[in-house]
Amino acid sequence: MDVVWSRSERATRGPKPAHSRAEIAAACVSLADAEGLDAVSMRRVASKMGTGTTSLYRYVRSKDDLFDLMVDQVLGSEPLPTPTGYWREDLRFLAQWKRKLMLDHPWMAELSGRPAVGPNGLRVQERGLRAVDGWGLSIDQMIIIVESMDAYVQGYALRELAEQAATRRSGQDLDAWMDAHESYARTVIETGRFPLVTRAWLDAREPHAADRAERGFHHGVDRLLDGYGVSMRHAR
Repeated sequence: MDVVWSRSERATRGPKPAHSRAEIAAACVSLADAEGLDAVSMRRVASKMGTGTTSLYRYVRSKDDLFDLMVDQVLGSEPLPTPTGYWREDLRFLAQWKRKLMLDHPWMAELSGRPAVGPNGLRVQERGLRAVDGWGLSIDQMIIIVESMDAYVQGYALRELAEQAATRRSGQDLDAWMDAHESYARTVIETGRFPLVTRAWLDAREPHAADRAERGFHHGVDRLLDGYGVSMRHAR
């Protein structure tokens, strides 16, 4: 089975296409941003573009083609961070860039299970590997670094999105939710059974900071970068 990127956008015969892949991707992204990934279907996309569902099959063969197009379009929607030449900063800036895309387009996290191999996706992969190239690592070690950072970014973004969804469902942000659970928390603390949880609730500052999401994300990135640095020193 071929992929959309292996096919010519325009058939060698027949009339000039009335729509482009970029237009199809834009319609998909608009639907997913407004209504979620489930809203992306051949019928809905065709309707948004003012064409028939059958006509859409002239350009794509399946919903997976639509997903590939929309992911690649988002990956090309924001300029990649300018390389600094220092692996630590380049990985950090790339992690921030990817997190922003996922928060701006929540459905992106759902479609990150496989590598994006469109032109923009390949540029992103190349940039990540280039950040750690030349430090004595094997290509497998380079892949592990880039993929583990990607996994962290995806996991952190998913948690942020889950918190946003919980706030919409309950009408309470995290601070209001914690206030509502104050009486229960006192009961748990008084049992003495969870001393470390108690310390986290009473003494930790990070969970109560106004910018806790930003601080938590960057602290986690720093710890990963510290570990990568050890691997690079051992490789030399």
